[in-house]
Parts: sequence; C-alpha cells; structure tokens
Amino acid sequence: MITENKDIISTVLLDGVTITLLGTAHVSKESVVLVEEKIMSGEFDCVAVELCPARYENLKNRSWWKNLDIYEVFKKKKASLLLINLALSAYQRRLADKVGIEAGKEMIRATELAYENKIRLEVIDRDITTTLHRLVTEVSFWQKIKIFSGLVVGIFVGEEVDYRQIENLKKGDMLHSVIEEFGESLPQIKRVLIDERDEFMTGKLSVLASSENAPKNILAIVGAGHLVGMEPALKNPPDQSRMNELIIKPPSSRVGYFIGWAICIFILGMFYVGYQQSPELGWKLVVTWVLINGGLSAFGAALALAHPISILTAFLAAPLTSLNPTIGAGMVVGLVESYVRKPKVTDFERLRDDIASFSMWWKNGVVRVLLIFFFANVGSAVGTYIAGASIIQQILG
Repeated sequence: MITENKDIISTVLLDGVTITLLGTAHVSKESVVLVEEKIMSGEFDCVAVELCPARYENLKNRSWWKNLDIYEVFKKKKASLLLINLALSAYQRRLADKVGIEAGKEMIRATELAYENKIRLEVIDRDITTTLHRLVTEVSFWQKIKIFSGLVVGIFVGEEVDYRQIENLKKGDMLHSVIEEFGESLPQIKRVLIDERDEFMTGKLSVLASSENAPKNILAIVGAGHLVGMEPALKNPPDQSRMNELIIKPPSSRVGYFIGWAICIFILGMFYVGYQQSPELGWKLVVTWVLINGGLSAFGAALALAHPISILTAFLAAPLTSLNPTIGAGMVVGLVESYVRKPKVTDFERLRDDIASFSMWWKNGVVRVLLIFFFANVGSAVGTYIAGASIIQQILG
C-alpha cells in the first residue's frame, strides 16, 4: 500500500521492507537539504540512489574524463553516445548555473553521508551506456538530430530559467505534464529515458527488499519525474526476465541498413542509366554526386572548424560512405580529426566548464571533434538527398 506524505515523498511496504521514495530536483538546494535531513534522521539503514555503478564511480573519481581517448571513441563507434551525453550534461549544467548549485548535488551528498555514517548504499539505476545505446538504436537519424538540436536550443537560446520553476520540478503534477508532452512528440525517447528506467529502478528495489540480508528501511532518492512511474510500478514490480530485457543492448535497426543499401543500389543504377544514355551524362552524374555530397559534408566539417585535412577527408569520404550504410562520413572525418589534431590535456580538464558555453564548443578540442563528426554526417545526409534529386532531374530532363 502506498501513502503520500508530501508532494515528493511516498512510503511503500514491500516484502516487509519499508521503502521511502524521495523525489528530488537535480539542481535544487532545497533537495540537498531535504536529503541531508532524511539521511541524518537515523530512520534508514539503507540509502538507494538514482545512479548506476559507472556514474557512481565517476562521482568518486571526478577526473575520469581526463583519461578519455577520443580516437578510441570513434573507432568503437561511440561518438553519438558521447555527443548526446555531453549535450544532456550541458543542458543540466545550464539549469544548475542559474540556481548556483552543482547538478546532481543531492545524489553526491547522499553518497557522502551514507559513507560517513556507515549506512548501506545501493545504486539502482540502469547503466548509462545501456540507456544511451538503447536510445540511439531506438530513434532514427533525423530524430537524433532533433534531440541534439533541441538540447542545444535549450542550453543556449532557451528562455531564462526562474528559480521558482526549478523548485516546481519537485511537484509531480507539473513534471508529469512535461513528461506527457515529451512523450507525445517523441514516444520512443520517453520510453527509453523515463519509462524503462522507472521499471528498472523499481525492479532493483524489489530485489533488494526480497534479498536474504534485506534492510528494514530504505530511503530511495530519485528524480521527482520518476515518482509518476515508480509509485504504481511498485505494486507489481517487474520480474527477473523483464529485468534481463531492460539491460539488453539491441542491435541497430535493420531498416536504416536496408534503406542505405537501397540508396546505394538506386544511385549506382542512375549512374548506369545515365551512362547508357551517353557516357558524357554518366560522368556528369558522378561529378554531381561527388560535388554535392562531398561538398556539403566538407561544408559541415568546416562549420565545426575542422582541420583542412579533415575537411578534405569529408569531401573525399562522403560520396563513398553514402553508398555504404555500414560507415558514416562523420566517423571517418572524426577519426582523421582526432588523429591530426589530438585534443590537449587542458581540453579535457576544462570539459565540464566549456560545455556550458556555446562559443567554447568550437574552441574545446574534445567537443569540437564531436561537432565535426555531427556536422559532417548531417552534411552528407543532406547531400545524399539533394544530389539524388539532381541526378533524377538530369536523367529525366
């Protein structure tokens, strides 16, 4: 049975264990104070936090990003994950700067106080790389652009954030309406970022409550937006098979793969048709493809202030990678850029600060190489459609 004590606090009795759900705003001073009061009350023998093991380790080792190998990120095709992660961090950093508190400070304090007072600490969120992987594979290329563009707009040109608005994030009704609006426009994103994690954290709490050495009173500290889904889910927690499903990293959608090869076959077919009409037309179509596709990809790389060698690479690679769905122009250009102009140590040291400043995205070597990856890909994608339309027009005209 669930009883509401406050807007942001609910108490659940599960398998004889009392679980207190505490909803917080990740950029709220009041949330930090409330977390401190609850933990120091002595009522709880376990603190569960909305962190995954990797994020918890990063909290303990705040300089982890200094050891990031950007070249390896591109080789392992994880640039999209890192770019979205940075954009999300920058968006949260903007909110934090407005109210003068570090994003996620209440989680940091919770882990510190649990350690200092020898209270059992549990991390209950799904691994961040799994969540981002599922997000990237669930949405289309154009939806990825929409996510990233929306985050950038929210970071740099959004409306001023009022302190009272931040505090209102702790009120379930307001946040629920925001989540519903988000879900209507991009339901796949809401499902991966919110709904699935609600299930996963509920399942972790259920496993904890039914374990052999289960605590008696758990304080579960989560973002207030998760209360909407976690409260009802605790009445019927997911079983182990469902938990296993939630940690699977699904392969990329084959739809994009087949569309990519269809485009390849279509363009090559157009070259053949044009050449059959006249060798001169055939070569003209090839030149059109190279100039438009390569030119727009190179233009995208130039917009991100890529090295001249990287810009040339974009021009040469895009016409070829657009005919091969297994590799993108951005990945090739990103690899070249990260090799010829490796980010400096100071770029990594300033990464946390620089992502909150629009101009620094182009000056910080780490972020710039990710922007080069992004814009080279977008340029190539746009070039594919424009060049394809031009080729069709030339054949029919």
